[in-house]
Amino acid sequence: MTLLQAKNLTTFYGASQALFGVDLTISEGEVVALMGRNGMGKTTTIATICRMLKHREGTLEFAGQNLDQLPSHKAARLGIGLVPEGRRCFPNLTVGENLIATARPGDWTLETVGKFFPRLAERHGQMASTLSGGEQQMLAIGRALMTNPKLLILDEATEGLAPVVRQEIWQAIHKLKSETGMAILVVDKTLKELRQVADRAAILEKGRTVWDGKMGDLTHDLTDQYLGV
Repeated sequence: MTLLQAKNLTTFYGASQALFGVDLTISEGEVVALMGRNGMGKTTTIATICRMLKHREGTLEFAGQNLDQLPSHKAARLGIGLVPEGRRCFPNLTVGENLIATARPGDWTLETVGKFFPRLAERHGQMASTLSGGEQQMLAIGRALMTNPKLLILDEATEGLAPVVRQEIWQAIHKLKSETGMAILVVDKTLKELRQVADRAAILEKGRTVWDGKMGDLTHDLTDQYLGV
């Protein structure tokens, strides 16, 4: 069943157009990779889905509801959980306070997040500003899970992390896919790991969707054309 459907989205920053026709579909339980070179519209697409930016044209539906007029907090309540680029934890709150700040009823609680990321349980009373980069990323994911989302959006969740920590984050994504059946939209530059976890991919080029298909159908020619430097 379709969970998110975006058709021909156009989005502006003031007078500057950033999206020129983005199409994106995510089904329940599906992991989709949103791909493209830097500056091609991936983060803008996420901001539009999360209602931090309004689209001018096109349609955007989530869980059968039109999102056109919804503010971001109401879109979140429908079940859109965001792990933003750069983590953006609340630095002057503890780990536990960061987690409960976004909590909504559901299976994801302080206890279940603590089991999923044991280091967060160990650092429950520690200020977020004192965590390592990897621990802050775990906290950002845990905070999104505490909203009990139907769709989890990960925007560059492994960027800037040490290789060992990046693997921990990828393992967490694999575990979410295999154990929860949660729909996930993931933006990342690491094609090898994306191939292992994503069911489908959508590629953006200059604010447009230029390819959409099964991950297994993403050929080297396509990656060279749209993802190569």
